[in-house]
Amino acid sequence: MFPSLAHRPWHAFCRVSMQNRAPLSQRSPRLPQLCHGWQSAGIHSMWFSLPDCRVASLGLGKVQYYSTSGSSKDDPPKPASGDAPSAEQVLSAASIPVPTAPTPQGLTKTETIQVKVRAVLKKREYGAKYTINNFITAVRAMNEFCLKPSDLEQLRKIRRRSPHDDTEAFTVFLRSDVEAKALEVWGSHEALAREKNVRKEVEREYQETDIFRNQQLLKEYKDFWGNTKPRSGPRATFLEGPGKVVMVAICINGLNFIFKLLAWVYTGSASMFSEAIHSLADTCNQALLALGISQSVRNPDAGHPYGFSNMRYIASLISGVGIFMMGAGLSWYHGIMGLLHPQPMESLLWAYCILAGSLVSEGATLLVAINEIKRSARIHGVSFHEYVMQSRDPSTNVVLLEDAAAVLGVIMAASCMGLTSLTGNPYYDSLGSLGVGTLLGGVSAFLIYTNTEALLGRSIQPDRVQKLTEFLENDPAVRAIHDVKATDLGLSKVRFKAEVDFDGRVVTRSYLEKQDIDLILNEIQLVKTPEELESFMLKHGENIIDTLGAEVDRLEKELKQRNPEVRHVDLEIL
Repeated sequence: MFPSLAHRPWHAFCRVSMQNRAPLSQRSPRLPQLCHGWQSAGIHSMWFSLPDCRVASLGLGKVQYYSTSGSSKDDPPKPASGDAPSAEQVLSAASIPVPTAPTPQGLTKTETIQVKVRAVLKKREYGAKYTINNFITAVRAMNEFCLKPSDLEQLRKIRRRSPHDDTEAFTVFLRSDVEAKALEVWGSHEALAREKNVRKEVEREYQETDIFRNQQLLKEYKDFWGNTKPRSGPRATFLEGPGKVVMVAICINGLNFIFKLLAWVYTGSASMFSEAIHSLADTCNQALLALGISQSVRNPDAGHPYGFSNMRYIASLISGVGIFMMGAGLSWYHGIMGLLHPQPMESLLWAYCILAGSLVSEGATLLVAINEIKRSARIHGVSFHEYVMQSRDPSTNVVLLEDAAAVLGVIMAASCMGLTSLTGNPYYDSLGSLGVGTLLGGVSAFLIYTNTEALLGRSIQPDRVQKLTEFLENDPAVRAIHDVKATDLGLSKVRFKAEVDFDGRVVTRSYLEKQDIDLILNEIQLVKTPEELESFMLKHGENIIDTLGAEVDRLEKELKQRNPEVRHVDLEIL
């Protein structure tokens, strides 16, 4: 019935099976089935005008597409002329005369059949590894492909959005161009691999020659390779904040340890020995805290991209264990030995004087720690108790608790020594040693618990999470927020991660607002073929994806500006 339909130039073929709305006796016969070897590609329709009364009662027919790639023995026969008709010829062939027949009453002489023809774009297979469209930086190009800066001068340079907040754009190269240049320079992949091995061997030998100096130089180079952000200037770590509190505590506790040790040697008091051990433990632990503070302010590097802020929690955790082992353990041991083997004590006058001096000095350090915590709690908008319980600043917390325990320990030791002086019973002094050990054990248990919770990666407070989520949801480009994770990294640093469902219409409108609409309309009018349509869509599709990336960067930047504690933001497109 439609002989020209069997010879379309596209890779699509349609079969028309018509449904008769007239009585069965007046139905037109179905067209024969197509030959085997064709694959169904969908159901569509297009319009034909049949000027005959026999088909006047025909309803809307089903059109089924069939596609194939290549010829086979099952393909439809080719026309005698050898030329496939065009789409216009197919449409013009739709109107053909057929034998006349009586026209049923109530029906028009001409009916239309709707048939749509679809051109299917061939799917492109990329394979398991496709790196032709990859971009790499100049540092990676020189490091991975053993090139020099002069080798990169002639390559295509592409400006892309920068992943860092402090720069808007940076230059990259196509990986395929860099690989081609490397092959041009070195001749083959084998020669490039040999050069890489030679450079690794030279680096290893250079590192072994002067291990300390060269390791530092290599570390600085690798830091530069892994971190393109500008480095921060020198910090006054121990002149303000927690560093200042820790240094004051180290000096005072060191002096207290020396004086208490002399008093114990003179009097032989078990309580004075416990206090001397207590001051020694405090001095050592605070020296460890100072080391943790100095390490925590180091710049992030390739091996530690989120920095070293957890070093304060690690140092505080070790400090808690040290207090338990040295302070509580030795105090319990000396107290138990005093109960088992009591010994008379010498004059306690010097011991009282030293304890009084320790009370004043430990109290001064305690006041410094309290003032620092109050100031930090006021900055973060929380109470003093919440700041301590959440261990927001572990170093200051350790100083606070150690000095509070020291003040209570001095009062407890002085009381037990006074009872011993009044009654002459040395058991009171031994009980004071046990009391100081128990106090130190409680402090160490609290420090171990709070710092372990911080190192496990605990979430921030629910109201703060809600605040961050509402900020994102209020943006017009965001439809919904899912799977929110806000983790406390320590030192008031927060890492925020969320799955974001973006509104594609808003993102597209944001792209169109920056374009020349008349120019785009002219480009649309010039689209006549599937190839031109593909080129048009690929161009603007890539630009819309870049616009979506810019929207993500904008949200991350605004989130950090409104919430300074949020240092790392990971917004994943849903």
